[in-house]
Amino acid sequence: MDEKVKASWERALHPETLKTNIITASIFSMAFEMLKSSIIEKIEGFFINGFDENGMIVSPEYKEKVLSLNRSPLYASLKWLQDMDAIDDEDLERFEHIKRCRNTLAHEMFTFASSGVDFDVAEAFEEMVGLLRKIEIWWFENLEMAIDPEAYPEDLDLEQVILGPVWSLQMLIDVALGPEEEARKYYDQFIENADKT
Repeated sequence: MDEKVKASWERALHPETLKTNIITASIFSMAFEMLKSSIIEKIEGFFINGFDENGMIVSPEYKEKVLSLNRSPLYASLKWLQDMDAIDDEDLERFEHIKRCRNTLAHEMFTFASSGVDFDVAEAFEEMVGLLRKIEIWWFENLEMAIDPEAYPEDLDLEQVILGPVWSLQMLIDVALGPEEEARKYYDQFIENADKT
């Protein structure tokens, strides 16, 4: 048997490797959906004018100022963020790279399981967390801190701020793909504090 073919089947059939690869691809897809939701929903939420019996009332400005930028709500939202100087051209390229990685892992899972992929999955995860963090910090600085500046210390180091969506994404990655000790610390901390709330 050809050595490449043999190595490919060994990788695909090894139970631990196969499970890890399937979990990795699934977590990457889930993380990408979290990133997309955060990008779209944060902007839509910014344009809410209240609630009625059907739910949120989104201002007509949302359609004019955001959705008019692209047929895709996702790309319209990215363009709006770029226009607001929250992200730049490099960030848009980073997003496209992350999306290509997600598509490869989602649509070519057997290839990933048997032969691997031509990108570093861990680096792609880091890019995703970094992009989400940049966007979330922009919102924090330009909305939350701007609305109530007295609520935050003047010398607040934004590098030290950990925002909910970023923490959630990092926790998901750590628990699912990190070493056992890393995954365990979230669980142990939850169990320790669950009865206190």
